[in-house]
Amino acid sequence: MDLQESLKAVSNKDTSWSHTKSVSPKKPFNKQSFVIRLTLLALALLTVFAFVTFDYKDINLVEAASLTAQTVKTMFFQPLFQHITFFEAIKQLTITLGLAFLTTLFGSIIALFLGLLAARNLSNPKLSIVIKAGVAFIRAVPTVLWVLIFAVAAGLGSVAAVIGMTFHSISYLVKAYSESFEELNKGVIEALKASGANWWQIVFQAVLPSSVSYLISWTFMRFEINFAVALAMGAAAGAGGIGFDMFMASSFYYDVREIGAITYLILAFAILLELLAAKIKKKLRVHG
Repeated sequence: MDLQESLKAVSNKDTSWSHTKSVSPKKPFNKQSFVIRLTLLALALLTVFAFVTFDYKDINLVEAASLTAQTVKTMFFQPLFQHITFFEAIKQLTITLGLAFLTTLFGSIIALFLGLLAARNLSNPKLSIVIKAGVAFIRAVPTVLWVLIFAVAAGLGSVAAVIGMTFHSISYLVKAYSESFEELNKGVIEALKASGANWWQIVFQAVLPSSVSYLISWTFMRFEINFAVALAMGAAAGAGGIGFDMFMASSFYYDVREIGAITYLILAFAILLELLAAKIKKKLRVHG
């Protein structure tokens, strides 16, 4: 009898142990995750409330959705150049590409020197903080606003677009370049200083050779961003290029077929840029 009771006790103990083992411990309360979920829930409720209380007047939602689908179908399944030819579109696309290339070139050259001064391991800590704070402020303001600010002095057009886009490109690349420079091993810099190398020798013999792959990757990424911004500036700031033609087709002519044709042309060029970027990165990995 005692043996049976002891076996039963052991069995109950094993069962309780397996039960406690199967129950996973509760996760600690995450305040940040709770705030994010609460914010998303509030936005979802506000969206539903807006749709319910919106005064639609004589708008028929079913008819509006049908017309929208028909417009999208016409735009993307019946593209056609009517007010400009295909070769004129290529020419305007080249202008947009030139804006992006010019602003990236100017921005990368200036950002290279500022990035060296902003890197904590290469510059004075106070100077580094001042430069990083300045470029952080510039990055906080959208590119379109910088273009409009410079348009007050230079007027709307390609000049204001180039200055504003270059200004924002510098702030973006200074952050990227300085962080790449700061990843360099401090022992290498100290060894060069101990051997009598000056600041410029350290930069050209250690910093730039070890960071060249990162610099090219960040520069090309900024070039892709500037190409997209140049499209918008063609419409918003009158900078010309294919963006202005898309603005005219959408707002002036309301030619959805031409909008679709221009969209396909831009998409094809964006894919080519992406393939070129992947090829460059692959070569950098092989040589690195």
